[in-house]
Amino acid sequence: MESGRSKKCILCYLLYDFQLLEINTVILVVLKKTQRLGIMEVLILRIEDPGCFWVTMKGCGPYVVDEIEYKKLNAEMNQFYDKSCEAVDEVKPITLEKDQVKSLLCVVFSEELKCWCRAVVKSIMYCADHYQIECFLVDYAKYTFVKSKDVRVAVEAFTQIPFRAKKCRLYCTKPVTLRINFCEDTAKIVPAKRWDNAATQYFQSLLQATTQIKAKLCTVEDNTFHVILYVTIEDEKVCINDDLVSKNFAHFEEAEENIRSPAKEQENQTSLNIDSPLIKINPALALRPVQLQEKVPMNLEAGRTISGSLEKTYQRSNMDLKENNESRFQDLFERSFVCLSNKIEPTSILEKAPLHDNLKKELAQEKFLGPNFTESYCWPAVARGCDVVAISYQGNDPFLYIPPVLAFLQVESCYKALPKRNGPLVLILCPGWRKAQIVFELLKKYSRCSRLLHPVLILLGKKKEEAEAVKIQGCEIIVTTPYSLLRLYEYHLLLFCRLCHLILDEIEVLFSEAAEEVFIILDYYKKNLITEEWKYSPHQIIAVGTQWNKHIGSLIKEFMNDPYIVITALEEASIYGNVQQVVQYCVSSERTAVLLKILDFTPNNLQKVLVFTNSVDEVETVHKALKSNSIFAFKIHKEMEFNFKCFLEHWTKSYSNGSHVVLVLTDDCMQFLEITDASCVIHFSFPSSPTIFGQRLYNMSDNFHNVIKDSSDRDHRQARSVIMLTENSECHTVGILHYLERAEAHIPPELSGFLAKVLEAEEKKKFARPLCTYLKMFGTCKNRAVCPDRHQIDLQIDMLQNMPDKTIQTSGYVTVLPLHIVNATNYFGRIVDKQKDQYAILAEEMNGYFKEASNRVAVQKVEKLALYGFCEETVFHRVQVVETSSKEDLFLDMEIKYIDEGRTRQVQSSQLLHLPARFQHLPPQAMEFIVCRVKPIDNDSEWNPRVTHYIHQKIERKPHEAKVVLTLGNTVWIDPMVRVTRLPDLKVCVNEYSVRSEILSTGLGTDNPEHISQLQKLYEHVKVLSHMKNLEPLSVKEDTASPENVSELQNMSVQGNSSENCNSSKMAVGNHLCDGVTQTKEAEDSSLHQQKCFYPEIQWFENEEAVTVKVKIARIADYKCEFSKEKVIFSACSGGKFYLADMELHQCILTEKSACEIKDKEAIIVLRKEKKGAWCKLLKNKNPHVSFDFEHWEDFEDKSPFPVGTKKLYCTAAVTEELIDSSEDSSTESDE
Repeated sequence: MESGRSKKCILCYLLYDFQLLEINTVILVVLKKTQRLGIMEVLILRIEDPGCFWVTMKGCGPYVVDEIEYKKLNAEMNQFYDKSCEAVDEVKPITLEKDQVKSLLCVVFSEELKCWCRAVVKSIMYCADHYQIECFLVDYAKYTFVKSKDVRVAVEAFTQIPFRAKKCRLYCTKPVTLRINFCEDTAKIVPAKRWDNAATQYFQSLLQATTQIKAKLCTVEDNTFHVILYVTIEDEKVCINDDLVSKNFAHFEEAEENIRSPAKEQENQTSLNIDSPLIKINPALALRPVQLQEKVPMNLEAGRTISGSLEKTYQRSNMDLKENNESRFQDLFERSFVCLSNKIEPTSILEKAPLHDNLKKELAQEKFLGPNFTESYCWPAVARGCDVVAISYQGNDPFLYIPPVLAFLQVESCYKALPKRNGPLVLILCPGWRKAQIVFELLKKYSRCSRLLHPVLILLGKKKEEAEAVKIQGCEIIVTTPYSLLRLYEYHLLLFCRLCHLILDEIEVLFSEAAEEVFIILDYYKKNLITEEWKYSPHQIIAVGTQWNKHIGSLIKEFMNDPYIVITALEEASIYGNVQQVVQYCVSSERTAVLLKILDFTPNNLQKVLVFTNSVDEVETVHKALKSNSIFAFKIHKEMEFNFKCFLEHWTKSYSNGSHVVLVLTDDCMQFLEITDASCVIHFSFPSSPTIFGQRLYNMSDNFHNVIKDSSDRDHRQARSVIMLTENSECHTVGILHYLERAEAHIPPELSGFLAKVLEAEEKKKFARPLCTYLKMFGTCKNRAVCPDRHQIDLQIDMLQNMPDKTIQTSGYVTVLPLHIVNATNYFGRIVDKQKDQYAILAEEMNGYFKEASNRVAVQKVEKLALYGFCEETVFHRVQVVETSSKEDLFLDMEIKYIDEGRTRQVQSSQLLHLPARFQHLPPQAMEFIVCRVKPIDNDSEWNPRVTHYIHQKIERKPHEAKVVLTLGNTVWIDPMVRVTRLPDLKVCVNEYSVRSEILSTGLGTDNPEHISQLQKLYEHVKVLSHMKNLEPLSVKEDTASPENVSELQNMSVQGNSSENCNSSKMAVGNHLCDGVTQTKEAEDSSLHQQKCFYPEIQWFENEEAVTVKVKIARIADYKCEFSKEKVIFSACSGGKFYLADMELHQCILTEKSACEIKDKEAIIVLRKEKKGAWCKLLKNKNPHVSFDFEHWEDFEDKSPFPVGTKKLYCTAAVTEELIDSSEDSSTESDE
């Protein structure tokens, strides 16, 4: 290579003395020839959209060559280039400048086709000792990557035949788009610059379903044939141009002056001497597709899959078109803006993506349509080996970087200069073990399409032996977390010696939770690059995420080299652009006055101000106010005629400093104006979504500050965003506050106070949600802002859920039996009663009953929430149906819950057995246990599966002794939980292990001393409702006199942190740990009335022996029904509300023969009368919520849920009472 020549050159080959002719001459020559062709049959080779597809022509005519000639050409090229050609001068390589290689015709070897092909060079990629060249195969219409050693000179003999692939587009057929008016919620079809995905798929479906395709050649422009396509579908001839227009995918556009229509061409044909000698040119270049021209990227992600049925595809209804247009254009509108630091040519089509062929095939087989909007900008930059920062709504998707990184790793020669040591080429840092697992699984899946890369997932605990044992020989990709990597680095100091690609996944989470660790790793990486051997090796940092973080600026300035910054979440782009965010809190009625104060300033620079509103009325009101205060302003909305020319003259006009131009508009007008140089945006009305908020800010993108440049640049004019927050913006307050904190904006004190009220209101909305699992397990929830569950204890709800009938011990020692292990510290199981284990007795009886084959009766109709028997292996269990199917099919899967173990599973309804009533009386035994004062390492919020598996194997179905420190509903917090083994001969108990200590010994758990104290703080805001009665789920007590069936909840007692730490060597002598523990019981009926409760609607009817009471409560979750001789108390929980019916009966009943059953929409209570006969009324005192059921006046045809004897109805007395009560004064209550 000559000295002074640029290093960025390419290995190419001389194309003899071939010269490119002027394009106008080529078009003229081809145009003359195409006039003779008329309509001819074509074969589709490749489709990008209706405006860009390739065909091969059949038949005869100028530049139309028979397929036999192409086969002969291929055979000759393969024979020629397969021979050793070292002595052939015309194929010797020469060096050309990089800028000269575009549009170069050459011959390349295609690995996919296994033959030599003619190709046009599109782009190149520099590697250590060669170039990776992207080519377009001109006879097959395919894109491919080849190495420079597989490129040959196109010998003149092989360039005489025209290219087989002819680039075409539909003649005078242009795309359309759906313009959406967000204020009016309307849309209309208007011309567009690009074809959307639905139109392309419909175009493809027509061509795939056809039996014959013909094209009428109309004209040629820029080496592209403009054609009218005709297809034959089921013996019907269809013009595709017309069909796309009729289906609202396109519109017709009149031919421009330089494109002659077929009629005009026919008229002028006599003036063209087509038989005269033509200028001698290379016909291959005359028809060469121009692939390197800039194109508007097309987003392929928003489309839908076209059905294989021709009828569904071709005869498409207007409703389908409308729905599809709304979805696809909403997606396009939300993601059609991008903030870039460097120019990037996006790649939106999979076949043109910078990936190797095998990976493309794998993605195509999985119906991957192509890169989404963000990926189309990220993939090219990543594949070139450049530093990249990508912030997007899809920023947590590993596909932003995995495919192009795998493509880059295929070029092994790029890494030849690296030292021959063990160490990875790629290091991917993830914020937690779960995300690392997802990334690793994707790498394993798609790395199979490439050379052996041996990806490894490394997740280390605090045990030193674990880090020492890690082997990284032959591993080229490591997926890990920052904490695990630093533990590994202590024992593998050469970890960074070969590292070329450092990838930071979910960068905002990494910086918020492990910023110090990440910067330590970046320092190690940077120090390793200063050696001489890295001069010719790639070094790349990729950071992807969903939000901008203040540390990203330091990452770019200190560790990156001219990175590509891609931001498609535009509200995040404003933080990157250093837009000043100002919050102005005011009441709605004073917004206009506040706006005038904001505009009443004299800035040093010209101010171009946009005032955004949400309605036409607001535009008019604001504009009128500005005009009345002598502020010159424009206005624009959909209901007015707007003079764009006049506005643009004023907007672009040069003004003196201190002047300002104001435009008042609605959001749906932004896309028409395409303003990017505004200096101030005022949100008079709060934006409807973060996307709209970002697009408003994008109007100031010309004034965004480039973070790569020195922040002390005095010439930079800071853009400003003013948010007017009112009392009507409550739902947006939390989100905007988090945004302002990340933007480091000043937060007004009144906003902080307002926020506290909003957060309290948000928690109240979660009334029906369960208590947050993370709050219970660790005492705090990291993602409280987005967590859907409740974070405040509400005794009315928490004490009602799945409460067993017996009193739960709130202190002291108990024996727990873990049966279902959720994770390392959360289990479901039973509290074992050493004196008399009622469940053990029940289980023995139940298994004995079902051993008889005649007793195993399959259920014909399954009801939700009902109890059934279920056989698992040889053991029978009580199960409850949680979810049922609307279809009555015995073989459909449904979800059941083991009410005595707490686990769930899917079974077929045919497997459920009828459960006798005597097995249903014992309440559900499953309790939730949580081991206290331990949490996952590395600030993780979920337990590593390794420690969960270890604890599962150690404790499942083994009794443990535990000390209760707190109870809430059926959840019990225990500390410690110890496995105790009795030695009868020595009369001692040996503590085998403590569960908490075992978790800590794995190195994957750490101390959490604030666990219980955090839960105690929650009680400070809760009024403890003492002596609350227990709600019994799914069953009714038979023996109400039993002390175990008349139990009530104790007062909540919170125990302090246990200081006990059981070791395996510690021994306890004497009695059982639980001996001597007493339980107090209280029963006060009045306590139920202290709660906030609702009285349900009740209807009743009777016969001679019984009274049937219907309590109208739908979807009852928990309930309790207590019978006494003259009174019935029914209480239940449904939909987050507590219902209580305290009914003092008109006459006496037999309590032992009365019963209650729960249906889907009501509870049915059957009261057995002590004395036969008719009741004149149900209650002693009148109640407006109680009424007689007139449907049972004449007949008693409905089946009672319980046998009640005769079906003759006695209701005359009750009806008479009803009529008398209705005639009384309206102020008098009736009980009916």
